[in-house]
Amino acid sequence: MKLFAREHALLIAVQTVQLFVVLSIYWLDGYRSILPALYAAFLGFFFLACYLSYHYVSRRRFYKRLGEPLGSLDDSLQRSEEQAPVSAALDRLLRDQYRLYKNQIKTLEQQQEQHLKFMDQWVHQMKTPLSVIELTAKNLDEPDSSNIREETERMQTGLNTILYMARLRAIEQDFYIKPVLLSRIVHEVNNENKRFYIRSQVYPKLVEEKQGITVETDEKWLFFMLSQLIHNAVKYSSGTSDSIVVSICEKAGEAVLEVKDFGVGIPETDKKRVFDPFYTGENGRIFRESTGMGLYVTKEAALYLGHRIELESEVGRGTAIRLIFSRSQNITPL
Repeated sequence: MKLFAREHALLIAVQTVQLFVVLSIYWLDGYRSILPALYAAFLGFFFLACYLSYHYVSRRRFYKRLGEPLGSLDDSLQRSEEQAPVSAALDRLLRDQYRLYKNQIKTLEQQQEQHLKFMDQWVHQMKTPLSVIELTAKNLDEPDSSNIREETERMQTGLNTILYMARLRAIEQDFYIKPVLLSRIVHEVNNENKRFYIRSQVYPKLVEEKQGITVETDEKWLFFMLSQLIHNAVKYSSGTSDSIVVSICEKAGEAVLEVKDFGVGIPETDKKRVFDPFYTGENGRIFRESTGMGLYVTKEAALYLGHRIELESEVGRGTAIRLIFSRSQNITPL
């Protein structure tokens, strides 16, 4: 109704002015009878009201459609029941716009798919020369051997992040849920990162409040998520603290895997955005190796797998990030 009133406000104003001008002409010509003038005004407004009423009733659904937001893109294809020229023209316009939009989206999706496919192939191709470089470096004297292997580890970590980012878009096709013993995953991640701990002079400590805590999750994705949390903990602790703590416990029936460091901590202004893609924050400007993608991929994967992720941090005292597995996912034997 509001849209209809705004559209016809000018028509009502013009009709009112027109009637006033006509009556003024008759008045100036010496015609002084007031009752015929009032009757003429009544008839003019009556016919205007009849026209507006008919116009509104016959196109009520059309105006309602224009005034309500679309629930989905397909709603724009709904045909107006009214056969008015404006309604038909709007239907044609929306269909043409929808078709053009779909074609553009399809083109962009194809381009993105080609780009991601190229990135996947590139990552896999890069792993072979990295392995060859690492094997070659083992035969070199120190410190050249350690320096080269350190750089290849960094490249390998970056490539893994890219690979899991690519897998994230189709994670429903790339996960397998099964019982996973949390302590075993922690040991595997620690073994994988031995040289990283030694190089950074930051060492992990495992605290297991209860033995045998087992959860239902995807082992490969959990390995990646824990690796990302540990890498961040070590990176932001190096030079400040010589240890991080990996804790496994149960709280209110839920299984909790926590990685806690005693490093620089996260500023209050950055806490709400550390899980955003490409956001590095204040610490990222100091530790320039940060890409801002590790925590983003970790959170997205955790949410898809049905796990919660929590963060606590205090500047100068460190950060704790917890992966929480729900009661239904916690299948630890009693």
